Amino acid sequence: MTLSPTSPNPEEPAARPVRRRGRPPEAIEPQIGPTHRAWLEPVRTRLFASGLTLDELVGRSGYSKTRISELLRGKGYYPGWAITYSVVRALDIPVRPVHRLWTSAAHEARKSPGWIEHRVDDARPPDSEVPPVAHRGFTEAMAHPYTAYAHAFLQSEQRARTTVGEVFDILWLTWDQAVAAPDTRRYAWHLLRGRVLHRAHRRPDGRPDLRAAAFATEAQARIHDLGERFAHIERFTRFFDAVAALPEDQRDVVVLRYLCGIDPHAVPGVLGLSPAITHTLDHHARGALEVQVPHLDEPGATTP
Repeated sequence: MTLSPTSPNPEEPAARPVRRRGRPPEAIEPQIGPTHRAWLEPVRTRLFASGLTLDELVGRSGYSKTRISELLRGKGYYPGWAITYSVVRALDIPVRPVHRLWTSAAHEARKSPGWIEHRVDDARPPDSEVPPVAHRGFTEAMAHPYTAYAHAFLQSEQRARTTVGEVFDILWLTWDQAVAAPDTRRYAWHLLRGRVLHRAHRRPDGRPDLRAAAFATEAQARIHDLGERFAHIERFTRFFDAVAALPEDQRDVVVLRYLCGIDPHAVPGVLGLSPAITHTLDHHARGALEVQVPHLDEPGATTP
């Protein structure tokens, strides 16, 4: 038998059909909260990457197509945990980080503690899940500088820890993207900065409001004379206001080094930047601050 160039070779196994990726879901509703979006976007990304169609996901989850479609778009009421859990399990997504983010987003959506607890009772997350080893090492290394940075803007230990915990959960859900990024540390830092600035108080011009930090400096706590203390606070209120006006990368360097007290040699690793770039950012930031608040480091002036 003569085979034409297009005839199948009987001695070769038939090629497996190529599995097409599923069609991306419709866009997320613009009004959903940022923490809701934080867990929903990784779910949508996993669905698209899995190649599953919406009908196949519906079959695996056990919920109607309308309800799954609404969940994937963030449409309507905030979804209960049971349907969220069913989708997460169907897509083989880690449950624990989604559960924590789902809970935070439920508070954000003004759901009562009773509503949240009742919904979680429908499907308790497993206790056995652990993040990748590299993720655990990263979070252990970054927990202190990340929390210090968050506290500088939020002025609350609880809010700072909650925000950093959310960042680490988002990072767990997007770890494949993080390690595929040019620099995992930079990827994670952008996550942190975005979450912190979302929660920070803002000035009318949109800048984050760092002025409250002037009341929390160690230096002013050591001043016993009330008039001198108020003068110190007024001076450093202007200083922190000037810090808030810096470009984002310069501001990050200043906050980590001079407000959080992070070792200068550790700052580049926290930011995911080279030492040379970090040094340049520090240099330009100090120059700009000297113009705005001159003679801050002269004898008699008090540093934060």
